[in-house]
Amino acid sequence: VQLQASGGGLVQPGGSLRLSCAASGFTLNRPAIGWFRQAPGKEREAVSCLSTNNDITYYPDFVKGRFTISKDNARSIVYLQMNNLTPEDTAVYFCAADLAQSSSYALCHGRPPNWGQGTLVTVSS
Repeated sequence: VQLQASGGGLVQPGGSLRLSCAASGFTLNRPAIGWFRQAPGKEREAVSCLSTNNDITYYPDFVKGRFTISKDNARSIVYLQMNNLTPEDTAVYFCAADLAQSSSYALCHGRPPNWGQGTLVTVSS
């Protein structure tokens, strides 16, 4: 199982960015997969999770309406579209998965066993 995150960078406040997570070693039709972030000096937090078997999503309140998680089954990629970014969104973003269960809510509230490397998102003017 491998998860490869990419797409981070520097963006101005109010801007948008799309992160990609390339998944290998499993197919995107059963497990739960999601995005988490960790800002300097803060604990890791979930930002978007997806049940790949039924496309049910979970978003915490602080990203609702701004972030969207989606997947491309053919390419085995999970995306995180981030809009209206603020400096508070600055963090290292990670993709993670749990092949043993498919609940987006459970993934976002649990401890995923599979992690990719992070990609840094910096929101600054």
